[in-house]
Amino acid sequence: MMLEIYEVPEHTKEVLLQLARDARKRGWWDKMSDTIPEYFQSYVGLEEDASSISGYESEYVPGLFQTEEYARAIMSAEPTLPSEEQLTRSISIRMKRQERLTSAQPPETWMVLNEAVIRRSVGREGVMRRQLQHLHELSLQDAINIQILGFDSGAHPAMNGGFSILKFPKLSDPDLVYLEYWRGSIYLEAPDDVDAYNRLFDHLRARAIGPDQTRRLIEQVVGGMW
Repeated sequence: MMLEIYEVPEHTKEVLLQLARDARKRGWWDKMSDTIPEYFQSYVGLEEDASSISGYESEYVPGLFQTEEYARAIMSAEPTLPSEEQLTRSISIRMKRQERLTSAQPPETWMVLNEAVIRRSVGREGVMRRQLQHLHELSLQDAINIQILGFDSGAHPAMNGGFSILKFPKLSDPDLVYLEYWRGSIYLEAPDDVDAYNRLFDHLRARAIGPDQTRRLIEQVVGGMW
């Protein structure tokens, strides 16, 4: 095997093999591969298989939680405005990803959001209010936990950006950390890296307000928009 010839470390070998299996497996996203950025295609397949999704976002509502109109406003903020066809297809992909949240076996989803996420006004009048109401509704689902990391928490170790941690039902499939930047992404799979991000996430959710307090804060922010 080429991986052995090049003496690829065992933990890296497992991830590469998993990505290769995902590449061969055809899913709903395969038909839309011309719309999904190449760096994101592997993630969509991995997300579909994940039994647990956790992470932190500093600037915007995560794609799994976005309403259509909020997603459109985010995508329209790109320096080069996508065509209406591109927007429609990209939004449909995002909405399709969200179907897992209401499936018979949804992934355990736990997200910590910076307070800026719920305070930043995105889109025209009413878009942000409806997005926050949707976020509130999602937080009531058994498999979803949402916490806000308040401004008053001060400096914290995730100020350099968001991340996602994916865990899978098979013990043979290693956990992954996914980091995305403007035009690409990075997968971290070394056990030390994954452990570090798990500790980071535990630190963030310990400092964030609880799910019930988060819902009350969202209600207050929505109330102030009327």
